[in-house]
Amino acid sequence: MTTPAHKTSDGPGERIDNVDVSAEMEGSFLEYAYSVIYSRALPDARDGLKPVQRRILYQMTEMGLRPDRGHVKSARVVGDVMGKLHPHGDASIYDAMVRLNQPFIMRVPLIDGHGNFGSLDDGPAAPRYTEARLAPAAMAMTADLDEDVVDFVPNYDNQLTQPEVLPAAFPNLLVNGASGIAVGMATNMAPHNLIEVIGAARHLLENPAASLDDLMSYVPGPDLPTGGLIVGLAGIRDAYETGRGSFKTRARVSIEPITARKMGLVVTELPFMVGAEKVIEKIKDGVNSKKLNGISDVVDLTDRKRGTRLVIGIKTGFNPEAVLQQLFKATPLEDQFNINNVALVNGGPQTLGLRDLLQVYVDHRIAVTTRRSEFRLARRRERLHLVEGLLVAIVDIDEVIQVIRTSDDSEQARARLMDVFDLSQVQSEYILELRLRRLTRFSRIELEAERDRLKAEIAELELLLGDPARIRLLVSHELEEAAEQFGTPRRTMLTEARPSVATVRSSKVAPVLEHADVPCRVVLSTTGRVIRVDDNLEAPDSPARPFRRSKHDAIRSIVATTSRGEIGAVTTRGRLIRLSPIDLPIVPANSIHLDAGVKISDYLALDAKKERVLALVSLTVDVPVALGTRQGVVKRVSPGDYPSKPDFDVITLKAGDELVGVQAAHDDDEMVFITSDAQFLRFAASSVRPQGRSAGGMTGIKLSGTAEAIFFGVLPVKHDAVVATISSSTATIAGTDPGRAKLSSLSDFPAKGRATSGVRAHAFLKGEDLLVLAWAGAAPVLAVGTDGSTRTLPETLAKRDASGVPLEAVIGSIGNGYTAAAIGH
Repeated sequence: MTTPAHKTSDGPGERIDNVDVSAEMEGSFLEYAYSVIYSRALPDARDGLKPVQRRILYQMTEMGLRPDRGHVKSARVVGDVMGKLHPHGDASIYDAMVRLNQPFIMRVPLIDGHGNFGSLDDGPAAPRYTEARLAPAAMAMTADLDEDVVDFVPNYDNQLTQPEVLPAAFPNLLVNGASGIAVGMATNMAPHNLIEVIGAARHLLENPAASLDDLMSYVPGPDLPTGGLIVGLAGIRDAYETGRGSFKTRARVSIEPITARKMGLVVTELPFMVGAEKVIEKIKDGVNSKKLNGISDVVDLTDRKRGTRLVIGIKTGFNPEAVLQQLFKATPLEDQFNINNVALVNGGPQTLGLRDLLQVYVDHRIAVTTRRSEFRLARRRERLHLVEGLLVAIVDIDEVIQVIRTSDDSEQARARLMDVFDLSQVQSEYILELRLRRLTRFSRIELEAERDRLKAEIAELELLLGDPARIRLLVSHELEEAAEQFGTPRRTMLTEARPSVATVRSSKVAPVLEHADVPCRVVLSTTGRVIRVDDNLEAPDSPARPFRRSKHDAIRSIVATTSRGEIGAVTTRGRLIRLSPIDLPIVPANSIHLDAGVKISDYLALDAKKERVLALVSLTVDVPVALGTRQGVVKRVSPGDYPSKPDFDVITLKAGDELVGVQAAHDDDEMVFITSDAQFLRFAASSVRPQGRSAGGMTGIKLSGTAEAIFFGVLPVKHDAVVATISSSTATIAGTDPGRAKLSSLSDFPAKGRATSGVRAHAFLKGEDLLVLAWAGAAPVLAVGTDGSTRTLPETLAKRDASGVPLEAVIGSIGNGYTAAAIGH
């Protein structure tokens, strides 16, 4: 197809050409494509830089913006690069400059920025607001440019020159990766760990025939700037072998209690090129569209001090692991990275595997090191030539001066010096320009020392250039120095893909997000820690040690329930608070340790100074609950009287009174009170008739004077129980005197009627006037300190009215010890 011939004017000298439009379009497009491929979008395999990036680093080097200098306005850098080297506009220059600074994109940033250089969710500030200078790693990229290590080419207007490629002291293309879209092709390369890549390059230098498996022993996979996890390594090997492959990246997520009663997913590392705002937006969309279940809220707590911290709240009853798998499937918490290793090699685009990329770089460094050595050899030879001429002149300095003074002009002086002293033209010119102060004796000594040093350096450089093995060894040593200077530990964990809900896309069975309702037991320690013992869960590594003694192991209360059931916690203020064990810390039935639990006061959001949890009770078993108060009041209340409120009072307490004990009580059980003045009373539970919630109870034990009840409990009839009492004095500061302890058999204490004063349970010695702690229950008995650590009690039983034996440390509480019978398992 041709354009019709026509005239646009009748002026003289007019020329009209017929042009084939298809040929013109084809030629123009090919020229444009060539420009994009070679001058914009693709990096050079040698230094790993696109032309704009290379020009930025070179121009900043020319501007003297070294790491030890101050930052300058980014706009100034952009202006110099655009005016001298890069003609494609300030926007593209600043975008490339920003990328070279961003630590979440570059594994080893090449520019040290000051100001807002943006994030994955937001762009940078304008160049007039930000400042920049070269990072230390950039100095290694541009080192030795003044030693003829690379070729220089003209800039766009042939006014200046620029390096065709940078020397690149480390394999920047593999370390920092690259991305770009050209015409008909694109590149997308993942960042790697500098230490690992240099290790592979050095191995290739020493073993030119190294296989891919050998190199992958050094570079097992990418190392992304933002960390995270890479799952599935098959695609990585494909990429290293063929230049094309893919792998999945996952956020680093931990399941943690975000409050005492609520579990959450805490994201500390995100997949490469994924921002927190993008994740939050996808989660909100999924929750609103009902595609995501079990999520209560999402909070972004990311800051400069803690780094990435995205907290995803999990609704009560939902399995955090199942919710996490759901998030991997529906949000960018799991993302895919497609590797396409396209780079320029000898001026043409090629798709390169790991070995090819390393080989191109190694060849480049060998060439750079060879050219640098040749340059240094030439310069040292030139300098030696001048030094030798100066030494000749200094030896016969009087004759040199006489020759110069008797010459008519400099040309004649140069010719006569060359003739008389057998000097070259260069040496003669240098002598003519010699300053008189160089004629001292010390200058001669310095020149002789310099001559000897130059000869040694020349010999060393000639030896180096004459042996390719020495060149390769020098390149290896320089790479090792770069690894020591710029290397950092691996950030990304490499794992094989695990079977998950997200990977089973063909399955029509919906994932089970909610916890199963399984039998369990909830255990409360005397120090206020609570755990859930799962009867169906066992720890395979501890069958031989079913009960490991650790802190907080004295048991106050145990209740059988199910994981999605509901139990009650009764406090000292007479309140019953409903709670579900679903979110309590779980321990296997054969490896219980209460120090793994949480403080129940935190779990229920109680003020521990004003209110403590005394016991856990079942809301499903129709057994009355017995309550004993500090003023000696006793009450039984039936579970059928409990309302459906989340919390309610189970007794009406008098002013200044509080509960000291709570326990389920059958009619054939016995109730026990122990008072501060060492009175012990046991009576039949059947003597206390059940009352309604609002009732205030009845007299349980008759108190004398200022005495008060310090223990209340329920024991089965004819139970082989133990009574523990600890005496002290009101004159001592609480918690400072360990006191005296005594253990007695319950059978030594006769039963009496309710509302009586009981019998003596402890004989006070001189200086003692009260019991500070008492307990009655089934053996074994376990005492713990205020910090939960185990305390020693007397090993033998004493008479009920005997005095105690001295204690070595203060005891904070007493309860049942760990046995299978104690937990009912």
